[in-house]
Amino acid sequence: MRSCARYLLAASICVFSFVRVEAQCPARPNPGSVVQDALSLNSVNGVLSAEFTMRHSVDTGGYNHYCMNYETGKGEVEAPTLRLNQGDRLILDVKDRIESDDDSSGMAMDMSGVPVCGDTGTPTLSSTNMHFHGLNVPPICHQDDVLTTLIQPGKPAFRFDMQIPTNEPPGLYWYHPHVHGFTEFQVNGGAAGALVVAGMEKVRPEVAGLPERVFVIRQQYLVPWVPGPYQLTINYQVAAAPTFPDPIIKMKANGKEFWRVANATIQDFMPLQVQFNGKPQQLELIALDGYPLAKPRFEDTILVPPASRAEFIVQAPSQDNVATFMSNAYSTGPTGNPDLQQELAKIEVTSDAEETQTTKTPDANSGPALNAIKFTGLDALKPTTQRNLYFSEEFGGTNGPIQFYITVDGQKQKVFEANEKPVITTHVGAVEDWIIENRALETHAFHMHQIHFKVMEVDGKPAADQDLRDTIEIPFWEGPGNPYHSVKVRMDFRDPTIAGTFVFHCHILLHEDLGMMHKILVLPK
Repeated sequence: MRSCARYLLAASICVFSFVRVEAQCPARPNPGSVVQDALSLNSVNGVLSAEFTMRHSVDTGGYNHYCMNYETGKGEVEAPTLRLNQGDRLILDVKDRIESDDDSSGMAMDMSGVPVCGDTGTPTLSSTNMHFHGLNVPPICHQDDVLTTLIQPGKPAFRFDMQIPTNEPPGLYWYHPHVHGFTEFQVNGGAAGALVVAGMEKVRPEVAGLPERVFVIRQQYLVPWVPGPYQLTINYQVAAAPTFPDPIIKMKANGKEFWRVANATIQDFMPLQVQFNGKPQQLELIALDGYPLAKPRFEDTILVPPASRAEFIVQAPSQDNVATFMSNAYSTGPTGNPDLQQELAKIEVTSDAEETQTTKTPDANSGPALNAIKFTGLDALKPTTQRNLYFSEEFGGTNGPIQFYITVDGQKQKVFEANEKPVITTHVGAVEDWIIENRALETHAFHMHQIHFKVMEVDGKPAADQDLRDTIEIPFWEGPGNPYHSVKVRMDFRDPTIAGTFVFHCHILLHEDLGMMHKILVLPK
C-alpha cells in the first residue's frame, strides 16, 4: 500500500498537524461546474517574471490545501500556467507563508555537511522549494536544485532564475515542491502547476490552430488519514462521482481540441480514455512527458504514470452521445494501492465555440524545427557504459512494506540520505544504457531529473514505442517463479548545462520521501 494510511505507526514521516483554518488558499471550484483552465502567465520580450506565495489551509471537509498563489491585483489565484518559448528567461520569486501550529520536522534528517541554498534551518512541514519537472536546466542553486534549496516560512522571497534552453523540446512540463521528506504532503495538498514550452505546432503541425486545453489532475487524501477513498481533481474541481457531480468539459460538436494533461497525483497510474456511450475513442497522441513523438499514433487508452504528461488530439462527440473523460482502473500489484476507475469529467457539446473556454495554440510561424530539439539520434549512438538498477521493498509483517529502495546493482541497499555521496558518477559526453528492474510486489514509476531518456527495451525486447520520457512505469513482480519486469533506457549526458549533482527516484511520492531516491553526479569535461 502506498498511502500514509499504512505508515502511521511504521514511519515517522507520517506526522500530521492541523493548522489554522483561515482561508489562506483560494476557494476551489464548485462541484459540477465547467472546468476552467488556470490563468496563463506568458513571457514578454523573452522574460517571464512572477512572484508566488506558498500558503496552507484546511477546508471544511478536513482536506489540507497547499497552494502556490499569484496576486492578480483582484486577489490571489492558484498555480497559474507558466508559458515560455525556447531561450526565454524564467524569474520566479517564491515566498513561504505557510502558517503551522507544529513545525516539527516529522523525520530525522542528517543535514550535516550539506550546503544550503536559500534559508538555513531544519526542513519541516512548513518548508518548501521548487522542482521544474522535466526541464533540461542546470541542477544548481537558483535553478533546478532540489537537494540544497530551502525556503522557510516568513523569510524573504527566494529567486529562481533560469534560461529555458534554446533547444528545449516544446511541450507540457510542471512544477511542484520537492523538499525531501515532505514532497507528498504539499503535492497532495494541491501545490502543483503546469509549465508549457511553446512551439508544438511547428514540430507536430497536426495541432496547429486547434483550441488547446491544459488539464492538471491532482489528488487529495484526508490528513490525518481516515478510512475512505481519496479524491481526484481536475483543475482543482473534485472528480468523485457519484458522491459529487461530474466536472463539465465543454466542446464544440464534432470539433477537435488539443488536450495537454499532467498527472500531478501523488501516486496514481492513470489509463486515460475518452468514451462515447461507454466506448473508448481513438486519441491522436502527440507528445509524452513534454517531448513530441517522432510520429503521432492513435490509441484508445493512454497510460500516464504519476508525474508523467500526455498531449493528444480529441475529437468531440456529436449532440446525441454521452461522453466522458475517464481514468480507468489499473492494477499496481499485491502491495500496491488499487487505482480505481474514475470519471474525471463529463463532456458536453455546444454550438457556441466561445463556451469551450479554450486558448489557441501559438502562431504556426513560430517554434523550432524538429532537428533543433535535444536528445535526437540517441538510438544510433553507442553507449559508453551500461548500468543495472532495481526497485525493492522491505516488509514489516502484516503492515506491508515499510522500507523502499532503489539500488545500483552491486551496491548495498540503502535509503536516501541528504548528505550521502552520489551512488553514480559519470561525465558530460557520456551516453549510458540503464536497465531498471522492479523486484517489488507493486508497480513503481522511475523518474530522472534534468534529462529525458529514450525507451529502448521492455522486458528484454525492443520497445514497440521508443519514446523520449522523463518518467516511466515498471510493472510489479508477480512473485516466485516469475521474472522481474524491466525497462532499458538510454541516458544522454552530452549537454554540459546539466553538469552537477541531481537525483533519480520513484515518483510515488511517499516512496521518494521514505528514501527511494539517490544522487547522480555528472562531472564536467
